[in-house]
Amino acid sequence: MNPNTDLESAPADRAGAPSEQRILNMTPDGQAGETPRAAVRRRLEEISQAIRSKNISHLMTFYDPDVEVFDLRASLNVPGAAAYRNNLEHWFDSFDGPLSFELHNLRVVPGDSASFCHYLALVVGARPGGRRSGYWVRGTTCFERRNGDWLVTHEHISMPAAT
Repeated sequence: MNPNTDLESAPADRAGAPSEQRILNMTPDGQAGETPRAAVRRRLEEISQAIRSKNISHLMTFYDPDVEVFDLRASLNVPGAAAYRNNLEHWFDSFDGPLSFELHNLRVVPGDSASFCHYLALVVGARPGGRRSGYWVRGTTCFERRNGDWLVTHEHISMPAAT
């Protein structure tokens, strides 16, 4: 069994094999912890909720100070959390009220010290003046374990180009 996979990937039928228990993860205090896959999925849900509520202060707690981002807004790359915060503030300001932010086709590739995921996200919200707007984005997010927390160290957000 790979310690980086969810339990459902374990063989269901081990006919004749003795029952064995395995600890998939252990915290420093000796308690069983969540798998990297579960931790990254939980972080993504927390990030999604911070986006929905447009809580920029909470959202930035998920990003490493030296994050490298390839974002929809100019420039080619956005080095550092402070610069990315500026992009996110402009994005939030382009909507009135909360956002709908739904992850689709999420795939998490877990690792012990680094994990990445990719997904499609549907963003819907009210624009100034009352017009509703919705669009799809593609995202790839890389997490690294830093002092026990999974932080975003690289993110790439894109949209399909109009042809």
